[in-house]
Amino acid sequence: MAKAVKTKKSKTNPKGKARRTPFRWLLWQGFRALCVGFVLVIALILLFAVVNPPTTIYMSQESHRLGGVDREWVSIEEIAPVMARSVVAAEDANFCQHWGFDLKAIKVAIAAGGHRGASTISQQTVKNVFLWHGRNFTRKGMEALMTPLVEAVWSKRRIVEVYLNVAEFDEGVFGVEAAARHYFGVGPEALSATQAARLAAILPSPKTRSASRPTNSLRKRTRQIIDGAATIRADGRSACFES
Repeated sequence: MAKAVKTKKSKTNPKGKARRTPFRWLLWQGFRALCVGFVLVIALILLFAVVNPPTTIYMSQESHRLGGVDREWVSIEEIAPVMARSVVAAEDANFCQHWGFDLKAIKVAIAAGGHRGASTISQQTVKNVFLWHGRNFTRKGMEALMTPLVEAVWSKRRIVEVYLNVAEFDEGVFGVEAAARHYFGVGPEALSATQAARLAAILPSPKTRSASRPTNSLRKRTRQIIDGAATIRADGRSACFES
C-alpha cells in the first residue's frame, strides 16, 4: 500500500506567506511615516487658513536663545495697505500672477548663476510657518511640495497677512506690529509709505539692516520700493490681496 506523502509546513512561516524582510519592513514604516506626515501637513495648512499660527520653528528657536521675542499678531485690516504693497513690490512683484513659483524670476536667477533669489512670498511664508531656516535640499524639497498646497487652500490676502505677521524685522522682533513700534513708535495702521518701504527693504537681512538707521544703499532701496508699491497699485498687481 502506497504511503501518503506529507507536505512539510514551514516552521518559520506556517501560513505560507512571504516573510517580510527587515528592509521591506523599513520601507513599509517609512511609507507609513510619509503618509502620516502628509496628512499632518494638510491638516495644518487647512487649520492655518483660518487660525493664526501661534509660533514658528525659527521663532521658537530665537525665543529660546534670546529669552523671549517681541511679536503681536494683527489682522491685515489693522495694517496700512501701503505696507502690504511695499513687501510685495520688494519681494515678489508678480505675486498676484503666479501660483506659488515665479518662473520668470527663476529663469533670471539661473541666468545670473544663482546669485540672486527667486523665492516668492508664498514660498517664504511656507518656510517661515511650517519649516526651518537653512539652505538644504530637504527643506527646499518640502517647501516646493507645500507651496502649491498653500496657494490652493489660502487666499492671496491670507498669505500676505501671515507673512507680515511672522517675518523677522530685527533680532527678536517678529511681525509688522512689533516692527512698526520698534523702529518708528507707531502702530502698523499708521505706517507711512517711507516707513513701510524701509521695513520692506530690511527683510532680506533684518539682523544687519536697520529701518531707523538706514544706510545710503538702504535709502536708495527704499525709494525703489516706494515707486514699486505705487506701480503695482496703479497696474492692478496688488488687487489680489487688497480688499
